[in-house]
Amino acid sequence: MMGKLIFIVFFLLFTTASILLPVQIFPGSVIEGYFSIPIEYRSYVSAVINGLIYGAAIWLIFLVIGKKITEE
Repeated sequence: MMGKLIFIVFFLLFTTASILLPVQIFPGSVIEGYFSIPIEYRSYVSAVINGLIYGAAIWLIFLVIGKKITEE
């Protein structure tokens, strides 16, 4: 349950930050370039991709650290 909460919080954080920042953030900017997405939707697609990737990465870090703590 805690893992889902962490993923949702960081997904929303990185998605919102990607929309509000005036610069493109890796990897969303690279991945959007591979597809033919209309220009008006590119920033939103990039933001969702960034939210998914960074949210999943932080969730995995939390998962690994949580398992190491419980093993000790």
